[in-house]
Amino acid sequence: MVERKICTFCGTEIEPGTGRMYIKKDGVVYNFCTSKCFKNMVVLGRVPRRTTWTRYYEHEKEIRMKGTPVEEDTGQKAKKVRKVAAKPEEGKTEEKAEKKLEEAKPAPKVEKPKADEKKPAIKEPTKKDPPAPKKTEPAKKEKPKVEVKPKPAEGVKG
Repeated sequence: MVERKICTFCGTEIEPGTGRMYIKKDGVVYNFCTSKCFKNMVVLGRVPRRTTWTRYYEHEKEIRMKGTPVEEDTGQKAKKVRKVAAKPEEGKTEEKAEKKLEEAKPAPKVEKPKADEKKPAIKEPTKKDPPAPKKTEPAKKEKPKVEVKPKPAEGVKG
């Protein structure tokens, strides 16, 4: 019986007599089912775990999702529950209910001034007011001067 090989990139089974074998200089053998897998791994340098259509990606995804609970979508939205006001009972509960009603009432509206009333005049700048600050340019940084050391005389030996 002929040995069936598995694609190095996508993880599918390769039919005998098909596919491509790629051997790196260091002796590692890669088997590819299609040119698509070959290009993605060798030419483009993609990692099978990050390519969504490979089996290796699906395996990694199962591992990642193992800890999270799976939610089944029934297609219906949950109904909102409305709170019904409780009927006040005799005694203290009536007083509490009245206080809650008073608190729930909106605050009284404040009357707006009419257009006929005088508005305060806009203050004009006077001589006493300080002038607006002017924008100053940032001071340029001076480069430190490099001192040149004199070379020792060539003819004199010490």
